[in-house]
Amino acid sequence: MELRTLRYFLAVAGEENITKAADILHVTQPTLSRQMIDLEKELGTTLMLRGKSRLTLTDDGIFFRQRAEEIVELADRLDKGLLDVGLLLESVDTVKYDFIRLSQKETWGVLMRDDHPLAFRESIRPEEAANYPLILPLRERVRAEILNWLKREEKDLNIPLSYTLLSNAALLVEEGLGCAFCLDGALAIHSSPRLRFVPVYPEHMTRSVLIWKKKHLFSPAASLFIQEINMLRAQIE
Repeated sequence: MELRTLRYFLAVAGEENITKAADILHVTQPTLSRQMIDLEKELGTTLMLRGKSRLTLTDDGIFFRQRAEEIVELADRLDKGLLDVGLLLESVDTVKYDFIRLSQKETWGVLMRDDHPLAFRESIRPEEAANYPLILPLRERVRAEILNWLKREEKDLNIPLSYTLLSNAALLVEEGLGCAFCLDGALAIHSSPRLRFVPVYPEHMTRSVLIWKKKHLFSPAASLFIQEINMLRAQIE
């Protein structure tokens, strides 16, 4: 999911009307309508109820609007220099940002119910999970990497749902809607005795990264912090 899609959704939610939002965004009404349908399909839920003259957000739509506002605000603050440094999971847009990888690593695996046919395994190869309904992250870079592990094209997989928040993915898995590729270490995946996390083999790890905008004039305090971070990066490398 791109930031553009989030901005489109927020415009529609704010105007409560596809046509008005399309005028503001300078896109055609059919294009924007298709974007919203595709978004609901990706999330596996209905975000808005379409009336004759206005749209009304569902409970899921209200929740998603709150998360979309937070994500867009953070992205805007970082791009505009209002937020000096951000903490993200790999991968990183190296064209726009400088970064340093932190030492802590998290392991990729498959979250499934304890009655899943693969739940007894100590580890599994990604392609073994490809035969079952999958719940994948919406983040494009991460999703592309997982598809590479699976050695399948997305159209050849059964992907009933996608997720942005791991806590939501855990609930979907617990309901038996599929198994989710995710990272270990989050409290959400250990919250239920019915859930089982099985690491993938060969092992795939992801690190957290500190990022800051390239060619940007920072405050003295932020500049000193980034200088120390760069010194640390030089020691690591």
